[in-house]
Amino acid sequence: METRDRNGLTEQEFLRQYRPSDYERPSVAVDMAIFTARACKEDNYRKLPQKKLQILLIQRGGHPYLGTWALPGGFVNPDENTEQAAKRELLEETGVENIYLEQLYTFSDPGRDPRMWVMSCSYMALIDSERVQVTAGDDAKRAEWFDVSLRTEQAQTKELPDGFVSVTDYILELQNEKERLGAVIRLTKTRSGAGLDSHYEIVSCEGLAFDHAKIIAFAVLRLRGKVTYTDIALNLLPEYFTLTELQQVYEIILDRPLLKAPFRRKYSVLAEETDRLSGDAGHRPSKLFRKKWIRE
Repeated sequence: METRDRNGLTEQEFLRQYRPSDYERPSVAVDMAIFTARACKEDNYRKLPQKKLQILLIQRGGHPYLGTWALPGGFVNPDENTEQAAKRELLEETGVENIYLEQLYTFSDPGRDPRMWVMSCSYMALIDSERVQVTAGDDAKRAEWFDVSLRTEQAQTKELPDGFVSVTDYILELQNEKERLGAVIRLTKTRSGAGLDSHYEIVSCEGLAFDHAKIIAFAVLRLRGKVTYTDIALNLLPEYFTLTELQQVYEIILDRPLLKAPFRRKYSVLAEETDRLSGDAGHRPSKLFRKKWIRE
């Protein structure tokens, strides 16, 4: 016997008369925070090149936010899920696949897109810069790498009877040889009993479209949080690397210098020595290592 609802309808009868247009439905997009570690040019060829954490941005070629910079992304097609859409966008923008990809968060604030109700499922990708071939999509003028800097400007905490409220302002700076972008993002955490609410707010923004400054800050903080207890940093390195390059990757993610001896004691488990030597001109060759993934 078929189950009927309180109106006496079977499931098939209910679906036949159901009208999706009775309810407002959002469009769903994916936005990609694609990070890499790239060596900067040095005037002194005897000096080891320093690495910088960089993120890929595209300059919008149409409205809204014409001419401003945004994260690569696009709308999810009806025949794919968000992860498939993210992988498609990643391949279109960088020419690479089968790389580290992690879902970050779903940004759904009303009014985040002036065109319509759009929810963004954001992803973080980590890429070895030697593999990347950057191309701008159909709706972009150009795609370029920007150095990323996220630092704390001020933080304050207020105690509550059953918890606390903490407010932290972050300064986001994105820069390449041609342009400089920036934003101030405020993170408010409220603890009330067993509940913890986190809210990101863009205080000011220059040159970035939509709420992408918020997504970038979220991604940088996620990367910093995971780098200390996972092998996630290895995804930014080429197949063969020196221990100095490994340390540089950690330093640019954490945005602080690290002591050489303690670093190597803690993170040497991530590197496996090979019989290869670096071929850099101007200084003594170093031993090359390769990735030694942690098996969970």
